[in-house]
Amino acid sequence: MKTKLALILAIAALAAGLPLGAAQSASFEGKTITIVVGFKAGGGYDRLARVLARHLPKHLPGSPTVIVQNMPGANSIISANHVYNIAKPDGLTIASFNRNLVLAQLTNVSGVKFDQTKFAWIGSPASESTVLAVRADLPYKTFDELKKAGKTLVAGATGPGANTYDFPLLLRELLGVDLKIVSGYAGSSDIMLALERKEVDLRAGSYSSIRPFVDRGAVRLLIRGSAVESGIENLPVDEELAPNAKAKAVMALRSAPEIVGRPYVLTPGTPDDIVNTMRKAFADALKDPELLAEAKKNKMRLKFMPGDEALKVVKDVLSQPKEVVDEFGKYIKFGE
Repeated sequence: MKTKLALILAIAALAAGLPLGAAQSASFEGKTITIVVGFKAGGGYDRLARVLARHLPKHLPGSPTVIVQNMPGANSIISANHVYNIAKPDGLTIASFNRNLVLAQLTNVSGVKFDQTKFAWIGSPASESTVLAVRADLPYKTFDELKKAGKTLVAGATGPGANTYDFPLLLRELLGVDLKIVSGYAGSSDIMLALERKEVDLRAGSYSSIRPFVDRGAVRLLIRGSAVESGIENLPVDEELAPNAKAKAVMALRSAPEIVGRPYVLTPGTPDDIVNTMRKAFADALKDPELLAEAKKNKMRLKFMPGDEALKVVKDVLSQPKEVVDEFGKYIKFGE
């Protein structure tokens, strides 16, 4: 009976022009899925991946084990290269990497060995807006007051290519804020620890990562990028303060990947049935009351962006005219 049913399914698949196995959902029974996070433990990418890892199994056929593996380095270029070139296209390895890697590809950064348009895109659990947060014990309550500080303030950062670095860099270079950027922190949690120790004065990062510290009064927000989230609508937007069209274009391009927010992809060549099964699992998990309750507790606002929509944003970024890319490349660099 099983043989006859399998034959019927195979014939149906061929008749529909599908590869064998595509007529039904992929099953992960008895398997382990690894989410490879391009940053160390404790930051926003890592915390979200661990929330997903706890709830995805019940939404995937076969209820597999889902684990998180941290693979930091080069602002997650290393992890993206690994999933693109080394991981098998079997759906068992998912990448969660720096949303700005599309900008690294755009500007031909050395070390990039991937094409973002060829990843099998699951999608994104959240859009993100970059904000600048200053220590609450400092006197600056508005961005204008920060610009008029009359002293050099220290911003903590991971390194070029991350919003912790690029956002304050453009505020310094294009809007005239007197900032010294100290990079080399392994992740956003380390920057926040440095801020609480008063080793640095301010930090940039995603609103979702910084919001818990806003809520407990450790920092205040002064300015944001163009992507908007509930709660920060009234903050000034960096590109709206740009002194000229070139500056505005550079700031707008830096903000573009924030619409995608937290990319989740599979290795190129992953079969369509596996990709579709994973997309459905993510979409269902992000409606799961237990996951949403945990996300709310962690000050996360989640909304699924399907892979085809995320890929469209990526393609739009990669199609920018040369003059905009050249101007952008004068400021934005990637590094360790």
